[in-house]
Amino acid sequence: MRLLSSAAAALLALTAVTGCTREGGRIDMGPTGGTPVEGGTVTMALPPASTPNWIFPIGAPGYGGSYNSGIYSLLFTPVYDAVQEKGKAELTSHGPGTLGLEPTYGDGNKTVTVPLREGVKWSDGKPVTARDLEFWFRLVKANKAEWAGYSVGTMPDNVKRFETLDDHTVRLHLSRAYNPDWFTANQLTLLRALPQHAWDAKTDGGPIGDWDRTAEGAKVVFARLMRHAKSLGSYDSDPLWKTVNGPWKLAGWRDSGQVTIVPNEKYTGPKSERPHLDKVVFKPFTTADSEYNVLRSGGVDYGYIPPSVMAQKEKFEGRGYRVDPWEGWAATYIVYNFNSTHAGPMMDQLYIRQAMQHLVDQEAMSDVIWQGSATPTLGPVPAAPKSQYLSEAMEKNRYPYDVAKARRLLAAHGWRTEDGTARCVRPGTGEDQCGKGIERGAALELTLLSQSGSTETTNMMQELKSSLSKAGIDLTVRQQPLNSVLGSSIPCRAKDPGCDWDMSFFGTAGSWYYPLNPSGEQLFSTGASANFGNYSDKRADRIIRAVQYSPDMKAVHEYGEYLAEQLPVMWMPNPAYQVSVIRNDLRGVSQNPTISFAPQHWYYVKKHGERKGAEK
Repeated sequence: MRLLSSAAAALLALTAVTGCTREGGRIDMGPTGGTPVEGGTVTMALPPASTPNWIFPIGAPGYGGSYNSGIYSLLFTPVYDAVQEKGKAELTSHGPGTLGLEPTYGDGNKTVTVPLREGVKWSDGKPVTARDLEFWFRLVKANKAEWAGYSVGTMPDNVKRFETLDDHTVRLHLSRAYNPDWFTANQLTLLRALPQHAWDAKTDGGPIGDWDRTAEGAKVVFARLMRHAKSLGSYDSDPLWKTVNGPWKLAGWRDSGQVTIVPNEKYTGPKSERPHLDKVVFKPFTTADSEYNVLRSGGVDYGYIPPSVMAQKEKFEGRGYRVDPWEGWAATYIVYNFNSTHAGPMMDQLYIRQAMQHLVDQEAMSDVIWQGSATPTLGPVPAAPKSQYLSEAMEKNRYPYDVAKARRLLAAHGWRTEDGTARCVRPGTGEDQCGKGIERGAALELTLLSQSGSTETTNMMQELKSSLSKAGIDLTVRQQPLNSVLGSSIPCRAKDPGCDWDMSFFGTAGSWYYPLNPSGEQLFSTGASANFGNYSDKRADRIIRAVQYSPDMKAVHEYGEYLAEQLPVMWMPNPAYQVSVIRNDLRGVSQNPTISFAPQHWYYVKKHGERKGAEK
């Protein structure tokens, strides 16, 4: 099924207005034409304090950085993904860069048939078959609680039976009828083909078998693969990760997070997906300033500049670069930990969350701190670009910046500010009292874990701290590298070790990038693996399910409007993923709004006046 949503069209329109032109079915930035040359190396800068630390194509909680999936998807080709077909304007779920061909729905949308591209082989010469897809399914079914993509009631819960029709076709028998738009965009894109013939062993060096076909065996096999996945220092030598089917293979993965890939000479996919370059290096940086200094010295071919130096873009253009924002289909927010040992009862009070949202001056942050490269987040559905998923009501800010209103909300519920800190003076569960679990004298003192490495994020957190203090809310900000924040911000139970954090921010480049359908089952459903703050609301669960079942836009509108009002998280300005700076002679670069990249399409062109053989 093709995702012919206006959201998809809007995403493509977004890239068009940033000065990009389409060529050969891709969205290419800057000038086109020139004489292509084969070979060369591209060094691409990773976001500040973002260190790749996961290679296994089944993501684990705490390892959810987009750069992780972006890299391993180059080694292990996705079955479905947000891609653009040649000559088409829409983003779709399948194309030359995917293993899956167009899925078909039957039996009143209770079955979906998934055909795989034929002729594709693993790098060891074995064919990619339906058995590899079955292997993935049985692993996640037996180990779903350890899978970052899991949400109760969704994949694999919603598949009653996995049927293999032939070597290259499977059929999923679903638990009920589903909205095909949602199921393709948000469920089929989770599928992966894994090399069952190489990975289905219980022990290192043990015999390969069909161990995954029992729940017990699948757990043992999965545990072994997870042990290898957590051994970051051995990625480039571990034979597990050498069996790939993508256009690239791993050449190096340093503990520092620098990753090097080279073409997979055994690649058997479409010719259009075969790399032109000799090598791509993904280079991490601790801060945006350190990346900026290397970029200025010419040490990065594809990097970014902080929004604060946008006024200097002409200097880079004069040095042979092009500058363009990479906009994302995303939402940005601060997570509330509703199970926090200290602040859980406070986070559970809607009036407190409303007061705090009224203290977030998103417009000022967007204009001053992000230099206009961010837009306000108004709810769980992206406000920009506009799409069919966004209702008119969702375009309005329900909680505009209003210090007086925030103070009134707290005072009306039994809080009094003394010595700069609000304290509960009317404990209890009445309408004018502090709320369940909040004791007399309890102070509105909160701790926020925030990612480091970005001047904009540091300034934004300081602005938030200052603004919250105007209503007596004392915020302590603790900055850490992104992986540390993600590793600490995982679902937990009250009073358990590791559940003592109150709030968490990992949104310097956006907190969550959606598939084409921006539903919230992974983020806000009770028990979902990416529901880091343990939010639980029966009505939210019900309307999220309605989005999955009904193709009627009223369902997604109700979802967006309800959660915009209920504030399961604190909405923050949504920045561009990055303001990209790319060498003019590097072509074929597209900036997919879902934040994936395809370096197999990149190539250098001969610079004017260069002799053949003199190119990089």
